[in-house]
Amino acid sequence: MVVATQINPIHVEKNQEMTIPTIDLTGDESKVSKLIVKACEEYGFFKVINHGVDYHIIKTIENESFEFFNKPLVEKQRAELAKPFGYGNKNIGLSGDTGELEYLLLQANQDFIDNTSMLISNDPSSFSCRVNSYVKAVKGVACNILELMAKGIGGVPHSVFTTLLTEDDSDLLLRLNHYPCVTHPFQHDANPIGFGEHSDPQILTLLASNGVPGLQVSLGDSRQWLPVTPDPRAFFVIVGDLLKAMTNGRFISVRHRAMANTSTTESRLSMVFFGGPPPHATITCPPKLVKRNTPLVYKPFTWAEYKSHTYAHRLGEARLDHFKLS
Repeated sequence: MVVATQINPIHVEKNQEMTIPTIDLTGDESKVSKLIVKACEEYGFFKVINHGVDYHIIKTIENESFEFFNKPLVEKQRAELAKPFGYGNKNIGLSGDTGELEYLLLQANQDFIDNTSMLISNDPSSFSCRVNSYVKAVKGVACNILELMAKGIGGVPHSVFTTLLTEDDSDLLLRLNHYPCVTHPFQHDANPIGFGEHSDPQILTLLASNGVPGLQVSLGDSRQWLPVTPDPRAFFVIVGDLLKAMTNGRFISVRHRAMANTSTTESRLSMVFFGGPPPHATITCPPKLVKRNTPLVYKPFTWAEYKSHTYAHRLGEARLDHFKLS
């Protein structure tokens, strides 16, 4: 729920002559929805504050994550599940990408989390309860943002994006990325990569992290990389490929990456919620967003088709281009 207030809902964060919008979700709903659409069109990336998720909930998941990643490797490997889920170390995806990180990838539904928590935590019931609470809270923020997007676009039902995340078989994921302090030198690479350049394939991503930097985004056609200043109390919102297709290319699915953690004192942790639709959902642009001077850019496809295509290609490839109409 967005509550009207006199607070200015946006400011910008400057770094290397680029800006990142920061949007206060307690601002006037009409203004906030327009600012979100503007951010999606210009950046495909923005930060939300006053989002309604208590910081204690975020910090609890951070603590649970560090408790797992601080275990001996042999114990963490107990959580290796059928690919791509469960524990992974350095290997990313199914196509040979690697990075300086370890992670847990979980389906963000209660049954999956309950059934795998015994492989992850020494207190499975507590872990599943806390993770499920976090997922519920973050999913609520994602749905609120998607509804505000639809209102800001205009001409489409306010639920056009949100309903894709609220079906029983919506494909929601939670990825916990741990970037340990890199202790060995990189003799041939001055900029070691933690998680390589990519756009997210889903509809929308909400990312929270601790106070250690590492996230970078590439804005526009400049191919310059903008370091993102971490904010442990905020969520960073990343437009995914599906949302780009559903807005007929109007929104940008921003390319981003994470650098290896070269801090000598503290590990970096990011908690990433991916909002994806049911596998059978058809992804296409609503007719009212297709105009005579803006013809349809992408052919309709299902999430299952796009997900399969995504897993068959490397992170850095422009995977959505495959579905462009000639």
